Amino acid sequence: MTFLKNFINVLSVASISFILLSSVFAMLVYFCLLDGRVKTKGGTGFLVFGAILVVAGLFVRPLLYLAVAYFLVLWALAKIGPRLWEPKVGKWLLIAGLGGFALSMFDPNFYLIAAKPDNVPIVAMIFLLAIFTWIALRKAYLNDHAILAGGIPYEKTESDEKLFTWPDLVYTEMLCMILLTIVMVVWSVGLRAPLEEAANPTSSPNPAKAPWYFLGLQEMLVYFDPWLAGVVLPTLIIVGLMAIPYIDTNPKGNGYYAFRERKWEIGVFLYGFLVLWSFLIITGTFLRGPNWNFFGPYEYWDPNKLEPLVNVDLSELVWVKLMAMPLPKLWVIREAPGILIVLLYFALAPALAARPFRRFYLKMGGPRYYVGAFLFLFMLALPIKMVLRWLFNLKYLVHIQEIFFNI
Repeated sequence: MTFLKNFINVLSVASISFILLSSVFAMLVYFCLLDGRVKTKGGTGFLVFGAILVVAGLFVRPLLYLAVAYFLVLWALAKIGPRLWEPKVGKWLLIAGLGGFALSMFDPNFYLIAAKPDNVPIVAMIFLLAIFTWIALRKAYLNDHAILAGGIPYEKTESDEKLFTWPDLVYTEMLCMILLTIVMVVWSVGLRAPLEEAANPTSSPNPAKAPWYFLGLQEMLVYFDPWLAGVVLPTLIIVGLMAIPYIDTNPKGNGYYAFRERKWEIGVFLYGFLVLWSFLIITGTFLRGPNWNFFGPYEYWDPNKLEPLVNVDLSELVWVKLMAMPLPKLWVIREAPGILIVLLYFALAPALAARPFRRFYLKMGGPRYYVGAFLFLFMLALPIKMVLRWLFNLKYLVHIQEIFFNI
């Protein structure tokens, strides 16, 4: 049991868990939604990536743990395949998740964090997120195969059915209201309200955390400057969500669940929401402890734990470490490598339109393509910056302290 706890603690480190979650997402799409097989080009790609993890794990021990977990998930998802969407399989997965959570509650460190009144609803939302995502993807898979067989989506068979507001809708709403009231009463009796002492300016909590719905933004502050993590990126998230109906005008999948008919649109959204945003919230809630250090789910939150971390800028890596010379005093020259990389990164939008994504450009037209492409590049900037931080302790690509501009 101790080995299993240590194994999970290693996998929960941000750099390890993010790679594993991204891999699991890709496997779910390939093996369970698109009926992929191991003995294909896609399956070979997964095997090659796993082999790379094994080789890297020979030099970095945590990556060996990651490789083991990676191949276990690869074998399981390739074996289950489309059967993942069968009710019996979904039921056993839910039982396994609830059972693992119940057993984990016997660990005092896990219980201390998971049973905290502030965190109880977040734990419930994690399970609800998994359940409703499974239901939606199951319906999408079934509809995809019905359409491939020449049929129609299940939702269209219900279009002619009519329900009356009374008694059908009102009766259902009344039952939900009663059940929710019972749940809230039991909840309020069983759990103490998370009330703290009056604010004391001389005593700050450690760690000082925002409400759960802002913890994703607080986690982004680790990787980006405040003006980016607190203003630009949240604004782009809101603007991007509002722009989706105007960027994605594909009529397929309108009013019914489907995946194959709009793989890119749904895949990008699910990755951004499930892997990126939910990952940041869960990490900030359960894995960030005192001094904003990472702690595994079964680790004690030691307030005296100190992890020395020397942050460096790209200019320091290029001029000092690579070229063995002092930093130029003129910021234009000093930050030229970072500025060039940022410009080349956003130049990917027209470059991709010329070759790999040309069909998207021709289908969507110039304005809609470029808006969607730049929003997509901004979204990918988050995991790229996270990986650079984990691998090289890279703080800023561009650090112009003279005008307080940092990227």
